[in-house]
This record gives sequence, structure tokens and C-alpha cells, in this order.
Amino acid sequence: MAKTVADVMTSHPACVDIEQPVSVAAALMRDNDTGAIIVNENGRLHGIVTDRDIAVRLVAEDLGPDTPVRKACSESVEAVGSDTSIDQAVQLMRSHAVRRLPVVEDGRAVGIVSLGDLAVERDPGSALADISAAEGNR
Repeated sequence: MAKTVADVMTSHPACVDIEQPVSVAAALMRDNDTGAIIVNENGRLHGIVTDRDIAVRLVAEDLGPDTPVRKACSESVEAVGSDTSIDQAVQLMRSHAVRRLPVVEDGRAVGIVSLGDLAVERDPGSALADISAAEGNR
């Protein structure tokens, strides 16, 4: 049974630089079958951009695919270390109403843990775990 975030996180998460166009982030989402990409500034965690961020902050505002990721990303991001307990991660997600936590070491993203990852670990028979464990649809 997993005890820490390191046991369930996705290692080597997809990342973009804040000045890259959102089209790069969207392509990474497609290629990695994920809805969130880590946003870095000078190689260090700056924020996170989700498919919803792109839809709400850019598409709905009629901004194009060449818009820098910094215009779409959430900068106020809760992050954890790889040694954070599963219980602590669940509590942090609950208290901040977030679905994903970047995992950082020395300010650099080394992983990401999602609500689905935790559901698969904590309650493998749940509907969320079933959905999260299913093969992606491309």
C-alpha cells in the first residue's frame, strides 16, 4: 500500500515555459493524455495550465493559439514534496479544492499527483478510480 506521493505520482510530468504558446501546452495534453501541464519559469515551477484554463481564459476571450501560456495558467499552485504522505495530499487537495498537485524538489517539478491517482490508491473500487484507471480516449 502506498504511503507517500512518490508511490502514486506520475514522474517526469509534461512541462512548458511561461512564454511558450498555449498550442504547445495543448499538444502536450493531447500527446500525454492529460488535462494539465506544469508551467515553468527558468526551469522552476511557476504554475499549472489545464484544458479548462485554455477554454475559459483564452478561447472564451477570443485569444488565439499563439497566446503565451502565462496568460492562461494558474500561478497560485499548491505543491508537495515526494515524501508527502497520501493522507496529507488528500487533505491539501480537499482544503484547497484542487484536483492536481505538482510534486517538487528544489523548486523543480519532478512529478504530479492527481485526484484520480489518489482514488485508485485509496478506493480502487470507486467510480472515480474506475474512470481514472481506464485507457484514455483519443
